[in-house]
Amino acid sequence: MMELVNRQLEAYAASDWNAYRGNLARDATYEEVATAKRVTGIDAYVDAVRHWKLAFPDLKATVKRTFTMGNTIIAEVEWEGTHRGPLDTPFGTLPATGKRGRVSALLINRIENDKIVETRHYFDQLSVLLQLGAGAFATPTARPEQAVVH
Repeated sequence: MMELVNRQLEAYAASDWNAYRGNLARDATYEEVATAKRVTGIDAYVDAVRHWKLAFPDLKATVKRTFTMGNTIIAEVEWEGTHRGPLDTPFGTLPATGKRGRVSALLINRIENDKIVETRHYFDQLSVLLQLGAGAFATPTARPEQAVVH
């Protein structure tokens, strides 16, 4: 199962969306806890994760450790990338800053028939925003006219 998760992370780092899609079940779900985003289906799943690659084109994950239980694999990863494109946040759109960011995360993947059927992604979005110098931007009262609804 870890080979599947590694293939998925490698395809993501390379922006190889055909390979990435090939690792997903037709009705795969993706949940991003930090942004309250939850989608179902390959197209919606890919669109949800591609959002980060548009903001951080060089974004990649380094696997720190993994845990397996039945058909579930938990990967502790460290995401790292350079903010080179607009980033939609719950507080509005943050223009590219050119800064590098790094954040620890957990990816919980449920696997069936060598396909990812469900991913739950946990990370600290505030840490990302602070590294980009967007601390004041990330307050509930900042830029309410630009609020993005997910």
